[in-house]
Amino acid sequence: EVSTEDPETAFCTLANREDLNPEEGSIYHCLYQFTRNEKLTETNKLLCDVCTQRHYGPKKNLKSDNKYVYTNAKKQMLISLPPPILTFHLKRFQQAGFNLRKVNRHIKFPEVLDLAPFCTAKCKNVGEGNTKVLYSLYGVVEHSGTMRSGHYTAYAKMRSMNSHLSDFVLRGQYPQALETEPVKGQWFHISDTHVQAVSAAKVLSSQAYLLFYERLL
Repeated sequence: EVSTEDPETAFCTLANREDLNPEEGSIYHCLYQFTRNEKLTETNKLLCDVCTQRHYGPKKNLKSDNKYVYTNAKKQMLISLPPPILTFHLKRFQQAGFNLRKVNRHIKFPEVLDLAPFCTAKCKNVGEGNTKVLYSLYGVVEHSGTMRSGHYTAYAKMRSMNSHLSDFVLRGQYPQALETEPVKGQWFHISDTHVQAVSAAKVLSSQAYLLFYERLL
């Protein structure tokens, strides 16, 4: 969604980013980098229709005359509609010459994630006065092996049904009060037909490829 709001508020987030100190190699660091404020200058300048009309005057077919005015600008991608289910797909490959190499680096991720510092101040589906958008981890997909071969396994949390989340998904209704603790339940490691109960610490130490979070409502 492209926003053309007041420059004073266009880059404001739901929660203060200044207090955020994301640790490198964490999902918070990934989100911070993805939503950082970027300057568009030199060859990346923005074509400004208003500036062009101000300089050359209004014309019906201005583009055919090849007369454009480009200006420095700022760009920032923020979340305007937090989803009920939040999925992260981590890029676990990098170019190495003409080949692709798998990235085995561990990326830290929390059981409860706050998306508010990465949401626009006028975020939808957030109760008035709330400055947190919390999600609880319920699933992880892990890949072992190389780019050519390997094995996928999963971690899943068995938990009770979240009726509030169901109302949110089906009817768009959400309560004003937020839960701040992760949804209680038992974690399991699933590898083909083998299923084993594991601790949350085991899950958080995995080499995540996909992360699945549900909204805490």
